[in-house]
Amino acid sequence: MPKLLDQPRYKCAMAAMQTVQAITKALPILHSGPGCADKLQGGNYGGSGHFAPRIFPCTNLNEKDVVFGGSERLRETIENALKVVNADMYVVLSSCSSEIIGDDIEEVIRSFKDEEKPVIFASTAGFKGNNFLGHEWVIQAIIEQYLKPAAHKTKGLVNIWAGVPQHDPFWQGNLVELENLIAQLGLTANTIFGYDRGIKNIDRIPEAEFNLLVSPWVGLTNVKLLQEKFGTPYLHLPTLPIGSFETSKFLRAVGDFAGVDKQKVEELITENERKYYYYIERFADVFLETRVMSKRFVVVSDAQYALAITKFLVNDVGLFPSKQYITDNTPDEYQEQIRKEFKILNYGIEAEVAFLSDGYLIQNEIKDTYFTGYPLIIGSSWEKKVAQKTQAHYLAVSWPVNERLVINSSYVGYGGGLKLLEDIYSVVLTRFN
Repeated sequence: MPKLLDQPRYKCAMAAMQTVQAITKALPILHSGPGCADKLQGGNYGGSGHFAPRIFPCTNLNEKDVVFGGSERLRETIENALKVVNADMYVVLSSCSSEIIGDDIEEVIRSFKDEEKPVIFASTAGFKGNNFLGHEWVIQAIIEQYLKPAAHKTKGLVNIWAGVPQHDPFWQGNLVELENLIAQLGLTANTIFGYDRGIKNIDRIPEAEFNLLVSPWVGLTNVKLLQEKFGTPYLHLPTLPIGSFETSKFLRAVGDFAGVDKQKVEELITENERKYYYYIERFADVFLETRVMSKRFVVVSDAQYALAITKFLVNDVGLFPSKQYITDNTPDEYQEQIRKEFKILNYGIEAEVAFLSDGYLIQNEIKDTYFTGYPLIIGSSWEKKVAQKTQAHYLAVSWPVNERLVINSSYVGYGGGLKLLEDIYSVVLTRFN
């Protein structure tokens, strides 16, 4: 029997329209009713940088279309979009209604195969999954319906995949910082989302020497598909590197996989760590003497941030994890491996993990937890009330984030760790000031 989900932390699969919008000059075309589009769009997460985030073609299915089919309405919508919208790629996304009535969307898309600009299709009906899976399905559509084998591999070129653009408030800054880390190793990063990327970077995907996936599970099916179709090997690093410990580990892992000289990698790490700990030492008294925060913390977020922030707060800051909550409805086949990652912490510390999406259950457990003082709760805007009830220090980092604007900030890398410390202790220091 279905039940209500209180305080959801994700949207339906068709919200993958945001993945399309994160590719400059890629246009989503929704085969849905008008209500779907309106509910899935919005929020203070920015748009594509080319098309307005709330302006996109939609078939606006009505009762007549549901009875007699909406294929011709879709065909007409695509034809008009090609005439009046100057996009580099047109991505048709299906909805629950269009798939339930049985429209042959793939047949409609095939009729546009000879167009000057590519028209592709991703099946993103909401009943099939959430927008984390929808993101994967859009990338899968690009791989299967658009990409062609490269004439050659470009030495040192690395495709980077990390997180779900726009759903992750820090997606732009995180990608840029991952690119910077790769560049320090003498490699060339290729990403398809964000500023000045788009179709020209998509075209280079098959040229890469390898794919780098920085994510606990989202995107794993995509890099496996790229390996199968183009013979491109992949390196899967489940932890988004935040702070010194994980960033140094990241550089060693990528350097080793790419065959970068080990001495060069160690010299790079040494210099970065010297700078990092210089700043840590300057403010060590703040971290050590600020006794209004207990040593215990809770992260309520998707697998990416729950894992990355837990490792940072334990390994770099010396805090102790209470139960951690992963809210992205992680598929069952990935859960055990993610649990193991929460046991690979410094000092022999292990974190208990719950895969829960229901805010009511999560917050009841947090309220019943004994923290020995004022805890730290890192999550979304849904955690604000439970933070007030438990007198916790609170920071929103994952969707939905309603009370802060994130433009290009990042928590990735050595500097990202310092940024996260700034954000946490800026909250802590307001307790009595």
